[in-house]
Amino acid sequence: MRVELAKLVRRPRTWLTILLLNALPTFVAVLVSVTGVSAPPGEGPAFLSAVLANGSLFSVAALAIVLPLFLPVAVAVVGGDSIAGEVQSDTLRYLLVRPVSRLRLLIAKLVSIVAFVVLATLAVAVVAYVEGRLLLGKSTTTGVVSVSGTTLSQGQMLERTLLAFGYVVLAMLGVAAIALLLSTMTDSAVAAALGTIGFLIASTVLLGLDAADSIRPYLLTRYWLAFVDLFRDPIRWTDVVHGVLAQLAYLVVFAGAAWANFATRDINK
Repeated sequence: MRVELAKLVRRPRTWLTILLLNALPTFVAVLVSVTGVSAPPGEGPAFLSAVLANGSLFSVAALAIVLPLFLPVAVAVVGGDSIAGEVQSDTLRYLLVRPVSRLRLLIAKLVSIVAFVVLATLAVAVVAYVEGRLLLGKSTTTGVVSVSGTTLSQGQMLERTLLAFGYVVLAMLGVAAIALLLSTMTDSAVAAALGTIGFLIASTVLLGLDAADSIRPYLLTRYWLAFVDLFRDPIRWTDVVHGVLAQLAYLVVFAGAAWANFATRDINK
């Protein structure tokens, strides 16, 4: 596991991906700062309409910007490369020659994907917070207006931002598990990543179809933006809890399927 985490940190691809993830929020921050125009209330990414009044909210807005597309695509690429990349580089057989079980290797790969999610999400949140404080509005009050219109103290805002950070990380567990499964089913990292992205697109399309109403609560992307409810007063927990349970279910099902497939796979082919 330490080896996989060290590989993750040493790879230039990891930092390039994180840099690209920060590119769009940074561009948005500069654009809003220069023009003095943000999204109207109720439109655009969550909290973007409020960043001119309080730049510290831009960290939450940045998470809302990268969550629907850019972060899951990055996770799909990293997860798709986890096993298939080792096959392509012909290193998987050498890894398994060591005294390490396939289950342990698979867990190490999953942990490294989750570590990437944590690292990337933290980088987006921290960079956006700094950009918001430097480029955008500075609040003149000691509180922050919640989604419900009431005022949250700085302490409450910090607690809810940390909860939102944790929720965004959890929201990527399903993507990580799906990418890991597909990575054990193919020798192409690109094919595994594209398959995961196709799954995400299908889930997003089905969310907009009335005919899919009965399966909507079970779709992968259904509760991704539910972290906005953490900033209501009081917190609206229903969708947040459903979102956590849905991602854990995806994690168990697809990670279990990845193990079942990988455990019986002939890696000599």
